[in-house]
Amino acid sequence: MDQIRISTDRIDAGLSLKQFETEVPEAGAIVSFSGQVRPKAGDQSVTALHLQAYPPMTDNGISNAVDQAQRRWPLQGVQVLHRVGDIKVGETIVFVATASEHRRAAFEAADFLMDYLKTEAVFWKKEIRSEGEVWIEPRDQDYQDQARWTKNKVT
Repeated sequence: MDQIRISTDRIDAGLSLKQFETEVPEAGAIVSFSGQVRPKAGDQSVTALHLQAYPPMTDNGISNAVDQAQRRWPLQGVQVLHRVGDIKVGETIVFVATASEHRRAAFEAADFLMDYLKTEAVFWKKEIRSEGEVWIEPRDQDYQDQARWTKNKVT
């Protein structure tokens, strides 16, 4: 079971996880991650995040990352849900779930996919702050995290 969805629709992480669990009944391990809009960026107050995507490139890139994860780890299912549009503080931006027979594969695959989404996926992100709007880029730490996967890259 593999699902990728980029949408303006709200993400209910609890419901998404419950549905995912029913679709991978043979899995021994399911790992999920959900990311939310934070109320602070450093010492700046954030009221919302605006995300844009270019669907053909964004969808294809995420699909390729899922394919890479499936070649690296024995996965029984993957789900990647990502919001675009205006997202308020506390709302879910992204939900990733992976299923495998054993926990290590599920953990590593979810981590791999999140590192891809943070650094390579074609999204433009703008923080809406009380002081104005600021386009944001991945942090150096995000690129360092992602670099772990290129040492033994599977294509």
